[in-house]
Amino acid sequence: MEIIKKLRSKHYKIMKIFKSIILSLVCLLGLAGLASCSDEPDSKYYYTFTGEMMSDYIANHSQYSDFDSIIVRAGLTDLLSTYGHYTCFLPNNDAFNVFFKNNGYTSVNQISDSLCNIIARTHLINNMYSTLEMSDGTLATPNMYGRYLQITHGLDNDSNSVIVINRSAHIYQKEQDDSVENGIVQPINEVLTTSNSTLADIMEQNPNISLFCEALKATGLRDSIMPIIDNKYDASKYSDYHYVSDFWHEVATPPDSKKYGFTCFTETNAVYSKYGIYNLKDLYNKACGIYDQMYPDDVNKEGHSFDHLTDSVNPLRRFIEYHILNRDVTGWNYLTPREIHSGIVQGAIGIKTDLMNPEDWYETMLPHTMMNFQQLTVRKYQGAGTIGQRYINRRYDDTYHIEGTYIYPTIEDQYTQDAPNGRYFYISDIVAFDDQTQNIVDNRRIRMDFSTIFPEVMTNGIRLNGDPTKDDNSSVADDTHKYGRNYWFPKGYLKDVNFSGSCYLVYRRPHWNFWSYEGDEWNLFGDYDITFKLPPVPYEGEWEVRLGFCALTTRGVAQIYFDNKPQGIPLDMRKFLNDASIMGTAFDEKVYTGMTDEEKAEDQKSLKNKGRYRGPYGGYHSDGSVINEFVTNPRTQRVVLCQVHIDPNKNHYLRIRCTSSSKLGNNNEFMLDYLELVPKSVYGVTTSGKMEDDL
Repeated sequence: MEIIKKLRSKHYKIMKIFKSIILSLVCLLGLAGLASCSDEPDSKYYYTFTGEMMSDYIANHSQYSDFDSIIVRAGLTDLLSTYGHYTCFLPNNDAFNVFFKNNGYTSVNQISDSLCNIIARTHLINNMYSTLEMSDGTLATPNMYGRYLQITHGLDNDSNSVIVINRSAHIYQKEQDDSVENGIVQPINEVLTTSNSTLADIMEQNPNISLFCEALKATGLRDSIMPIIDNKYDASKYSDYHYVSDFWHEVATPPDSKKYGFTCFTETNAVYSKYGIYNLKDLYNKACGIYDQMYPDDVNKEGHSFDHLTDSVNPLRRFIEYHILNRDVTGWNYLTPREIHSGIVQGAIGIKTDLMNPEDWYETMLPHTMMNFQQLTVRKYQGAGTIGQRYINRRYDDTYHIEGTYIYPTIEDQYTQDAPNGRYFYISDIVAFDDQTQNIVDNRRIRMDFSTIFPEVMTNGIRLNGDPTKDDNSSVADDTHKYGRNYWFPKGYLKDVNFSGSCYLVYRRPHWNFWSYEGDEWNLFGDYDITFKLPPVPYEGEWEVRLGFCALTTRGVAQIYFDNKPQGIPLDMRKFLNDASIMGTAFDEKVYTGMTDEEKAEDQKSLKNKGRYRGPYGGYHSDGSVINEFVTNPRTQRVVLCQVHIDPNKNHYLRIRCTSSSKLGNNNEFMLDYLELVPKSVYGVTTSGKMEDDL
């Protein structure tokens, strides 16, 4: 794996040097990614070009005649002859000859129409991607077959740096980024293939993780990661929803489908061997050494033994459960907040990466536990880690030096990494919900973007979709979705979410100029009354639940409940921090960046007494030329929803009930940007001159 890392990082470093310069040229050429989530653009947006269309390009080059036949039989010629923004990964006839030989065909005529459709759609994306926009990980837009293409960097036979697709096919360097009127053509040296096997199936085909797979099956968890799609969900039952947020006139669509997804983090057999683990009993004993300490009351239960591996209290089952997320994180680069590279913005959207590592928290299949994922960006706390890479359960600061577990971006070329219902990643060491994870890694402020709380949002490609650098027309709702889509969620779509009344729960795609953490946000409209399950906390005790949001005069008022018990007075989202009832003019008179540490501590204390905090210093919004920090804006703030005692072994719920008059219309809007779960060890700072960190 080290060889793979070195090979691909060489080209990555070269690309980083020139990226900012060349991106300007790309923008001038109109090659910035214009996101679309529809396979076929609406006919009312068709128009005729005088230049060569993608269909013409393919037909006019004899070396692509086999793929041209595939396109014709798939019925996609008309689509590629009209308006659009497509990328075609185009295999030549030599590539098809290899494909024919490997699959027992003699010509394209022997391929069925259904397989032609799969092959064609596997090579087409309804978005334009130049090679400069292909960073390691997966492309933001799935192909027309609904699968995400994995991108890495490598060398061809002539030692040229090339883009590698799905760890096998590469783009011909001399022919890359060939433009046509309706997109970009990327000629490749192999036919891309798609596996329809489930996640469990593709994992079992990899002998390097055979012991993990044996444990997956023995604990009964293999069956848990088999579902692919909920066929009961029918998007045609629902209409688009038009709304106004602030001055933005927008439209939200229901999700196209309801897929199930899973992400596994697997130790290889080689990792296990370092611990003297060579068989299932060895792995069970290792699991006992970890989880007997975490769940001492279960040690003497019948289900704890090696003869009851499927029992919920069995330590091996718990060990494997903690390795699985109940969502499909569509690529290594999407394990943490999305990166953008445009103008002065270089890195995770809305996060000052020189001050804090972009991170996310996800629930695992081990009940009431989460994993922390970080992209290492802060050089001050680099330790032995590698800048730009991703880690599990890392905490490296002035007090603790926990390096975390490294996540490999890819696996060996001969094995499949993704399936219709998820994917898996190699990790460098054993991960577990152990004492260190519970009491050190997780014993801090847990900040979660709302789009990470609901697994369906990530599994179905909704989170962080589109081009955050592009805005739609604010005065008229744009139903072309050319820069990305906003979504609303019918009742029952999101697990552990219930609502009543005329409630619309809307996800707004990311914009880099929104005052929103990671650029995206959630909004409630109508006479809403919604309840959702809170993410779990690591241990029992007193916790503070905070909501991060941007106050606006067009928003409304709502009552908050914890486990259906009202918490304080209703929250008025129209109040800025410089409102007379909070800080008044004192907020405007203070220049936060010019304060001393003592003044900042006093400022935080005075706000804390009002149940508020400034927005995080590590958060910002930008228009591409100027960075504006959350901490200095009276609109961006965190409000304490409640201070409560939380039992980590039980589910707990947050309820939000509208108390504004329905006559106010859109003034009922309630914003959900990010959630903070804060232990008393953090929020309970009382020493004079001391404060919770302002990041």
